[in-house]
This record gives sequence, C-alpha cells and structure tokens, in this order.
Amino acid sequence: MGPNGAGKTTTINAMVGLAKITSGSIRIFGNDNQTQWREARRLIGVAPQEYNFDRYLSIRDILIFQAGYYGLRGPAVSRRADDLLERFGLASKARVDYMKLSGGMKRRLTLARAMMHEPRLLILDEPTAGVDVELRLELWDWLRRLNAEGLTIFLTTHYLEEAEELCRTIAIVRAGKIVTQKPTSELIADGATLQNVFLELTRA
Repeated sequence: MGPNGAGKTTTINAMVGLAKITSGSIRIFGNDNQTQWREARRLIGVAPQEYNFDRYLSIRDILIFQAGYYGLRGPAVSRRADDLLERFGLASKARVDYMKLSGGMKRRLTLARAMMHEPRLLILDEPTAGVDVELRLELWDWLRRLNAEGLTIFLTTHYLEEAEELCRTIAIVRAGKIVTQKPTSELIADGATLQNVFLELTRA
C-alpha cells in the first residue's frame, strides 16, 4: 500500500524484470531475478491493472498464446486453458474476442492468463480498481481460494478494506521505501484502524 507515486508498480516492474535494479537484489523463492532470471520469472504470474490483450485472438487463444511464452505447448496447454476458462466462468465465451467481454469478464481473463503456467507467485496490481462492489467481492473470493490452495499472492491496492480482508501481511510504501511491514493483525492492534495507521505513516 502507499499513495500514488510511492513505488508500488515500480516494485512490481523490478520483480518481473521490466525495471532496471540499480541497487539491492530481489529473490523469488530463492532465485535471484537478475542472475537466475529464467527460473525467477517462471515462478511469477502477473495480472496488470490495465488490459493488454491481443485484440485479434479469442480469449481461449489468448491463454494458449500466453503459455507459449513459457515454452509450454501441446494438448496439456489446451486442457489447462479450458480448465481456467471454466473456473473463472468464461467457458461460454471461449471463442469470443476480448473486446466483446464485459469489464468483469476482462478482469477474470486477466487472472486466468496469469495462471496459465501455474506460477507459485501471483502478482496483482490494483486488481479491483474501477470494478463494482459485486465483482470486487467475487474477486476476493477467488483470491482466497487460490491462496488456500498454496498460491502466494502479492497485491497492491488503494482500498484499505481490501488489504484488511485479504492480506496476512501489509507493507506501507512511501517515496520508494517501506516505512512499515507487519502482520495485518499487529498493524491494526490495540484499537487502531488501518486508515489512521496508513495516514500517519504516509504523511510522516
């Protein structure tokens, strides 16, 4: 969490290799993302805030095409795509191009694409920004299920309620630095509210 410009998206870009690291290091399950970048990136699935699908592909083909980036192909990939479309309630739209999907369906497709290569870490950049309350609750439910199955989830959010509901640990970032990182229950202990803690730390 952090105000606009705090460095949340930059952190994600550094993790996945889209931003050059000038100091420090990042390890993904023990793999240095500079010297062991193939191993590190294979473990990460990213669901960006903005939609960046190929407008000329059906949503099923979008998933299959995504798998190709990781060297995956063949019948197993097709089955994986069909399984994910079913899981995220998109099976009936498999042959439709993404431009014809509702906003909620596009958000679900973003999650499905990020899961195609079965990552161990799912990175979500403001996953519920701009969605309605019903879809937000639906997305929360999917994320809880994925996490319960053993998937580690790293997300950025501006919604304090979302952080309280979903996160076991919260880091608050200001000007590119983590000003606090604690278990959620500890951060809001002793009657404190996350809103007050957030405002105090980001304005200090």
